[in-house]
Formats: sequence, C-alpha cells, structure tokens
Amino acid sequence: MSSQVILAAEGVHKSFDGFKAINDLNFYLDEGELRTVIGPNGAGKSTFLDLITGRTRPDSGKIVFGTGPGEEITSRKEYEIYRLGIGRKFQTPSVFSEHSVFDNILLGLKGPRGVFRTLFSKMGSAEQDRIEDVLKTVGLFDKRRDRAGSLAHGQKQWLEIGMLLAQEAKLLLVDEPAAGMTDEETHKTGELLLRLAGQHSIIVIEHDMVFVRQIARKVTVLHQGHVLCEGSVDDVQNDPEVRRVYLGRGKS
Repeated sequence: MSSQVILAAEGVHKSFDGFKAINDLNFYLDEGELRTVIGPNGAGKSTFLDLITGRTRPDSGKIVFGTGPGEEITSRKEYEIYRLGIGRKFQTPSVFSEHSVFDNILLGLKGPRGVFRTLFSKMGSAEQDRIEDVLKTVGLFDKRRDRAGSLAHGQKQWLEIGMLLAQEAKLLLVDEPAAGMTDEETHKTGELLLRLAGQHSIIVIEHDMVFVRQIARKVTVLHQGHVLCEGSVDDVQNDPEVRRVYLGRGKS
C-alpha cells in the first residue's frame, strides 16, 4: 500500500530585505511519517515552519496540506491553518503556568473554547477520558493536579505536545524539543515522538545529532533555504556536500 503525501511544498521562495531565506524549496511529507529536518543556523528551518503555519507567506510557490487533492494553504490565515489540523510547538515551552496540568490539556481540546468558559463549564465524560488518555500518552498523568509552572523543563515540553494532541492536530511541527533537556528527558522525548508517529505526521527541527539518530527514519538537510540532501542519518552524515556545509569539513 503506497503512502499518501500529507504536506507538499513546491517551488517555494521567501526573501527578507533581499536575503533569500527559502530558495526554491521542494518538500514532501507522507501521512504518518516522522521527518527530522536539520541544517546550520540560517538554513531556513524556522522560516519553513512559519510558512507552513501561516505566520509568513511565500513570495512564490505553493504549500498544500491534506491527503488526496489536499488544500492549498499558501495564503490561509494562521487560525484557518490551525483549524485544518496543523499544530506547532516552539523551542521554548508555552504553557499556562498558573493552571494545573489537567487544565492545560483541557484548554487545548479541539473546538472554540475561551479560558473562562472552558474552565468553569461542566465537563463531559468523553472530555474527561480524552484528557486522561492524552496525559497518559505524554507521561504526565501522575502530575495532572500539579501547577504547570512547577514542572521540570522536559515535562513542560511534553505538556505542550499533549496540548497539540488534545487539539487533534494531524501534523505536529516540533521545533528543537531536545534543547535544554537532560539526557534522560531527551531520550523519553524521542520515545514519545516515535510512539506518536503513524498516528500523526511529524516534522522535528533539531540540532542534537544524538537525538536525531534516536528518532530519525528520514532526514532532510536544509542549506540556504533549499533541500541539500535527504536520506537516512548515515546517508546524510556521509554525504560530501553535507559534511562541507553542515559539519564544516570535507571527507576525513
């Protein structure tokens, strides 16, 4: 059975004051795939995520999301893209620090929910079960009554991933999840992302090559806003061009 493409970026260009942040980018992600994107600083990784989520728009080219014919999201607003099922986790965790872990997941549940209405309206059993399932998935069920601000850095990262799961995001965009984590937290994060792959399509931006090797099935290397190389971790690490521009050396 052949895989279906869930995200396609074709001929995408984006410049800022004459600087080409994204230059003729062509990128394809299969449904249920976990893809790791690496590249040196300034390679266009964050700009690429900004284009997918509608924070900025390409100068030319198109981005299509969804299986089958999909929907072109090139000119969609951020909230429209969010509602289609694309969720993003930034490098620095963004959680509701003064609310409980449970309430953070409640606030993330799919649907229109103001904070007051969500926290003070009666919760149905289906919502309760959904929240508990998400908390178990991200390993925070035992912390559900704790204040989110009291969590360790890695746990806040898992909580934010849990909020994306509550949102029922089909595509998870995860920006440098290993940054600032202990080795144990990093390994647990990798295990979590590997469990989520298949149920969700995932793009992970990362610099930590130990972490990349743990999770990567296919790696995309960006350089100057363009796909330089794609393949397994070994393939890209042994590619002469990658070694030159990313690792800063030729063959050793």
